[in-house]
Amino acid sequence: MAQNATEQGLRLDNLSAGYQKTIIIEGISLTIPSGKMTVLVGANGCGKSTLLSTIARLLQPMGGTVLLDGKAIHHQPTKAVSRQLGILPQSPLLPEGLTVFELVARGRFPWQNFMRQWTDADEQAVEEALRLTGTLDYAHLPVESLSGGQRQRCWIAMALAQNTPYILLDEPTTFLDLRYQVEILELLHDLTRHHGRTVVVVLHDLNFAVNYGDTLVFLREGKVQGVLNEDDVCTPELIGAVFDVDVHMSINPLTGKPFFLPFRRSGKA
Repeated sequence: MAQNATEQGLRLDNLSAGYQKTIIIEGISLTIPSGKMTVLVGANGCGKSTLLSTIARLLQPMGGTVLLDGKAIHHQPTKAVSRQLGILPQSPLLPEGLTVFELVARGRFPWQNFMRQWTDADEQAVEEALRLTGTLDYAHLPVESLSGGQRQRCWIAMALAQNTPYILLDEPTTFLDLRYQVEILELLHDLTRHHGRTVVVVLHDLNFAVNYGDTLVFLREGKVQGVLNEDDVCTPELIGAVFDVDVHMSINPLTGKPFFLPFRRSGKA
């Protein structure tokens, strides 16, 4: 039986979540656009990472649900979900002594079991992930010998090797210098434009979010303050409401998109 188009994709229905008995995000309903980059934006502590972790099944909802193709994601088998959805947490733990190829190959674990070991298809998936992320030339090197930007590409390659239509990333540009931040965001943008992936990412940098995101989800105190799609205008008023800071908006002459500079409110030292 054909699946209803409204059931396909990733959708949040009145989702609430948190830690122990403390609710961090509350009553969030969203549809994640397929084949696009959705960026979660907001001040520290607003619930961005909690929301991403709940979508990724790392946290159980306190209310509502996350639906993947019409089915509650938290009720599906772990292996079935891991073939649909890849997650790159904020500070992934790196086992000692792994080469780049060995790390990226771990992305194939969801496709293996005691009856199905390493195959040519696994080899091809890893090589394609290395190629897409520009890490093929140092596949033989220890991951710990690489720069921060190169390591981050390796982690993204592992998520790509998992061969999932959805990729979730929590602050993938943190601690990287400007060049590597741009390279990572260009890579994620390319994955949506040319490789059909749906990317959901938490970003701290507002201007990067505005310039790379297809959909922006603004969070404040655990609730959605606003959602902007590709043709919507991001205003200084919205930024002020989300971050509690006055900003000046200018237009990037190369992209036509806005960028924002904060300034002091009058009367403040």
